[in-house]
Amino acid sequence: MSIQDEIRRLTAPDIRARKGGEPIVCLTSYHAHTARLVDKYCDVILVGDSLGMVMHGFETTVPVTLDMMILQGHAVMRGSERALIVVDMPFGSYEESKEQAFRNAARVMKETGCGAIKVEGGRRLAETISFLTERGVPVMGHVGLTPQAINTIGSFRAQGREEKDWGPIEDDARSVSDAGAFSLVIEAVAEPLGRRITEKVAIPTIGIGASVACDGQILVLEDMLGLSPRVPKFVRRYGDLGPGIEAAISSYAKDVRARAFPGPDQVYNMKKEN
Repeated sequence: MSIQDEIRRLTAPDIRARKGGEPIVCLTSYHAHTARLVDKYCDVILVGDSLGMVMHGFETTVPVTLDMMILQGHAVMRGSERALIVVDMPFGSYEESKEQAFRNAARVMKETGCGAIKVEGGRRLAETISFLTERGVPVMGHVGLTPQAINTIGSFRAQGREEKDWGPIEDDARSVSDAGAFSLVIEAVAEPLGRRITEKVAIPTIGIGASVACDGQILVLEDMLGLSPRVPKFVRRYGDLGPGIEAAISSYAKDVRARAFPGPDQVYNMKKEN
């Protein structure tokens, strides 16, 4: 039996079937080498438009282009074998019409080989989500704090902090589920609201600063590794790699300036001694 036969990549229906079951483990990745590491432990890898902030230093995700998402999506697919790869549709690539959304989503799936796409928004996107799923495009929804709408909402603040504000977010979640999405990211909402949505919708919820009651959790990889200078308050850092990387770079720079960096002859002699 070949390796290809032994490893089966997870699909959108596999994730959909996890509602109320074993928690779904998700992280972002934008590179082949990090995808190889993440793939060992995660059910879903999101190629998030957060790459605009993490990789390119943008203040928001708004400047991210479709070509950027396709390039990094292709890299993550090459580096992974098992996880379902979901690629974010960037701002401006799906809001104009359901036809525009399908055209761009089809391009993403054809050029990257990913298993699903993600869009931000609730009721206003229900028709688009239904249009996509009916035409073979698995869709992950995203409600609560939607970073692509930062210029409208004004800041990356938590949503639904007061119960009187829950209604519209609940309606968004229900609309996404009813439209045919296979899962739903809930970002930065009050814990009781995240729990309530998880109990009410038929699809798995994936929380990011939402609730431990969600069917899964996701974080930006660089945030949880301590590589991002600014992270949301809800992020738990599982590593602090930034100082270690900086120390290694500093040591390298000192060796080069001191001419202590081994040349070809030194490397050859070290190999002979070993």
